[in-house]
Amino acid sequence: MTATALSAEGITRRGRRGETVLRVLRRPTAALAAIVVFLILAGAIAAPLIAPYPPSQFDYTHLFASPSWAHPFGTDELGRDLVTRVLYGGRTSLEMAALATLIAMVFGSIWGFAAAFKKGWIGEVLMRIADLTLGMPVILLGLVLVAAFGSSIFSLVVILGILFSPATARLARSALLSELESDYYLAATSVGASPWRIVFEQLLPNTMPVLLARGSIVAADAIFIEASLSFLGLGVQPPKASWGTLLHVGYADLYSSYWYPLFPGLIIVIAVLALNTLGDNLQRALDPSRR
Repeated sequence: MTATALSAEGITRRGRRGETVLRVLRRPTAALAAIVVFLILAGAIAAPLIAPYPPSQFDYTHLFASPSWAHPFGTDELGRDLVTRVLYGGRTSLEMAALATLIAMVFGSIWGFAAAFKKGWIGEVLMRIADLTLGMPVILLGLVLVAAFGSSIFSLVVILGILFSPATARLARSALLSELESDYYLAATSVGASPWRIVFEQLLPNTMPVLLARGSIVAADAIFIEASLSFLGLGVQPPKASWGTLLHVGYADLYSSYWYPLFPGLIIVIAVLALNTLGDNLQRALDPSRR
């Protein structure tokens, strides 16, 4: 295969990646999920601009106030506006989910790519380690790691990234194995191209759609697991707040204000559902048998 043919094949594959994005966005559920994710991200990022009150403003005359025009989500045990707290809590939850997803995708991709390239006993050992960790409940393993390393935000981000790395490694390995059998890879290796150049210029870009689909699902799982740990009191600690800590505190005061845990819990469900829907639609667009 000539260099011109290789270049043409690379252009064709890049065009297919663009068609994949358009195919995903043409799906009504995917478009709706993308809009929801965008609105949640925009709300969290612009919290200092759109929050109706400062996050530390107390109003002791309106403790556990019910939803009203002044406080659409009501107030908490210190009279703080819950809309404001949900917006700022979303910043913490989404930042942690984004960093955990980045760790899981980078570490998991390196893990999976190494297992795909090393097809002998090294690859088998790497995959058996992944299988061993996949056999453990994620939430249980998270509880053990939090008990061992603490519940600081840094520790939680690293723990969440580690928890989702094995499944990412298995998916990355599967995606890369199919690319290693393609004509452009065989041609590139036959002409003596550098392995690192092949990885960064061809293999990684061509496996990126699969990894992006996985990243969306990892972000949803990270939000859910962080909220679960915070609900149990082992996640984000005061004075920092996340959606999970708001749910935890609101549940403790459920009989004083049933709306307190309602809105953070609803936001968690919507965010997780939207991210999972995006990931599922991207997987369907990539897999012809599921279109």
